[in-house]
Amino acid sequence: MTSLNTTGKILRKKIRVGRGIGSGKGKTSGRGIKGQKSRSGVAIKSFEGGQMPLYRRLPKRGFNSFKNLKIAKLNLDKIQMYIDKKKLDHNETISVETLKKLKIINKRSKILKILGKGEIKTKVNIKADLISKSAIEKLKKIGGSVQTINK
Repeated sequence: MTSLNTTGKILRKKIRVGRGIGSGKGKTSGRGIKGQKSRSGVAIKSFEGGQMPLYRRLPKRGFNSFKNLKIAKLNLDKIQMYIDKKKLDHNETISVETLKKLKIINKRSKILKILGKGEIKTKVNIKADLISKSAIEKLKKIGGSVQTINK
């Protein structure tokens, strides 16, 4: 006689599947009716919807740039509006740093682009990374100066 506590395992009978209706596990052997899971010799774990498992697990990058430059775009009419509201001083040079301090552009933006939409009446000095041709023309017409930063 052994002193190990194995009596629970010894008393439990093994269920014999597929041995007639009266056994309770006959006919379909407890696997339900049709389908992939009811059949033998089918590996469900590695099946990934009818495609190769390798492609499913690759990261989907697409054409998103890794540089992902945060460009702040600002139109001339917006600059004029901020000058009229006395939020911007027309005597100072308008640059990325001054616009970030005044919370006109996002603090995470790295590049400032000036666009030529709208009219500007005040003579201003702008220091920007990028500037459109129409914005340059409008600023030169009123006597303002434009300085581009080349990185």
